[in-house]
Amino acid sequence: MALRTLSAKNAAALDQELMTAGAFSIDQLMELAGLSVSQAVFKLQPLNKGRRILVACGPGNNGGDGLVAARHLFHYGYQPTIYYPKQSKNELYQRLKKQLEDLKVPFTDDFPSALSQTDHIVDAIFGFSFSGEVREPFPKVIEALRDTKIPVLAVDAPSSWNIEEGPPGSGPGKGFMPEALISLTAPKPLVKWFKGRHFLGGRFLSPAMAQKYELDIPKYEGLDQVVEEPVEGKL
Repeated sequence: MALRTLSAKNAAALDQELMTAGAFSIDQLMELAGLSVSQAVFKLQPLNKGRRILVACGPGNNGGDGLVAARHLFHYGYQPTIYYPKQSKNELYQRLKKQLEDLKVPFTDDFPSALSQTDHIVDAIFGFSFSGEVREPFPKVIEALRDTKIPVLAVDAPSSWNIEEGPPGSGPGKGFMPEALISLTAPKPLVKWFKGRHFLGGRFLSPAMAQKYELDIPKYEGLDQVVEEPVEGKL
């Protein structure tokens, strides 16, 4: 049976409640999200299949999750490269960037060149709060993600997808279907259209919070922060 989904409105409300009644800080939630993303990469792209990981980060929380994931991937033994063209001035994001710089993780402005020299891609550009048009420099990046033969893991949503209505009917994201998706905290309605491998990361949600938002808590194995779920997408 498919997991119950969380609308964009309820996802924002749940995040806010986690940071108030739940007593989590945004740093903690981003760290847990990024850790989950890194573990999904490890399952999809074992070190012996290729260590080069290109992490494409947007300006918001989704990009922050990507920065955290890159740090964990470095410590696992991967060689991450960061594409982060719209860098936030927020202190949290600046600290995450500094942590990567201290590890000598390279940042690049040349996405096509980085794409040609990687084994796996993390799409951490836009998450559940995305709406409206894709703005520069991301249209060509999303087109490249759509057209590449290199496997892509999308974080919470394939970038450019509508959270409620799935893939766009036109624009740079038309036809974009990543190899894998990791839903953070809970799947969003767009998962109905998704046809790749689907992971869930959110091993911090209390039973009471899950019940309030009518969510399912899957069985995580051992130390895993992610669990793979059957694909719902048949549309």
